[in-house]
Amino acid sequence: MAGYNRKKDEDNGEFLRLREDLKAGTPRSVYAFYGQERFLLEDSLKKLRATVTPGTEEFNHHRLEGKGLDLGELRGAVDALPAFSERTFTEIWDLDFGKLTEEGRGELLDILSDVPDYATVAFVFDSVEFKLDGRIKANQELKKRLTAVEFRPMDENYLTRWLAKGFGDAGKRVTRAAARELITMTGGLMTAMRTEVEKLISYCPGDAVDVPDVRAVVTPVPEAAAWELTDALIAGRRDDAMERLSELFKMNEAPHKISFSISQKLRQLLVAKICQENGRGTRDLMSLTDLRFEFQARALMDAARRAGKDRCARMLELASKAALALNSTSRDGQEIVTMLVVQILAMPR
Repeated sequence: MAGYNRKKDEDNGEFLRLREDLKAGTPRSVYAFYGQERFLLEDSLKKLRATVTPGTEEFNHHRLEGKGLDLGELRGAVDALPAFSERTFTEIWDLDFGKLTEEGRGELLDILSDVPDYATVAFVFDSVEFKLDGRIKANQELKKRLTAVEFRPMDENYLTRWLAKGFGDAGKRVTRAAARELITMTGGLMTAMRTEVEKLISYCPGDAVDVPDVRAVVTPVPEAAAWELTDALIAGRRDDAMERLSELFKMNEAPHKISFSISQKLRQLLVAKICQENGRGTRDLMSLTDLRFEFQARALMDAARRAGKDRCARMLELASKAALALNSTSRDGQEIVTMLVVQILAMPR
């Protein structure tokens, strides 16, 4: 997996082991798949199916719905002998472990404690959260039987490599700046990026995809538009800020979410300023603020160099007051957020 930092992501080791198991053709008995990065989850599930039941899914693949699951049916699927293959694959979608009765948890534990050598079972969580209450003894035992794989959003290095390959397969080259712009505008999730890559491949007549192409074609997710709005506020770009705010309103983004995004980035800006004063760098800023992408941390550090600490603190104070007003008054939310933007833009730089 080029681009995935093994040392950095040791706490997500099950994801790495899954990729290695798939490559070696040696899947484990019971998996739980969950996480925010749906593209990787679906891709891994597809590869797991192909590894376990290559060409024989019609006979050896069983899909069950978690809602109203008949545990007797699950036991029958897991115990069913393979046909024209060495293995069987059973996947269960959106089983809410928290709604199982004590008897149900016991029966499920009994099934998973005796999975045949030829069977692979995968619990897939899409609309239901994967959660096992550790205070319940049966859940503690269930957790031991599961290989839980979380599919997290990937880092910049992985995503730029993945984008380069996607465009390269279509005979095009994406610049690093365009890749970063695409990552920012889609929120860094591969599911959204895949659709935008297809649009860009169709739109761009030449061999190279650059920043203007991305801005012309890609529809930003609300979080990205809010990021650009705050970036314009920090830099004092009035026209850009008002345009981004108008876009967010047209997207029907809730004023509370816009306010939260502005406050979050302004907090990150203040932390960047404090990092600079104490000789700390971008990696420290990423650790302190949970920023995922180094290029965003570098942009914040650059903005912090141009902004005084008092101004950073004052902008954050205004954002905090706006958030309080949104939560404590009946005033129009869009009006409150608009006033916040106007107040920040009116501040002396």
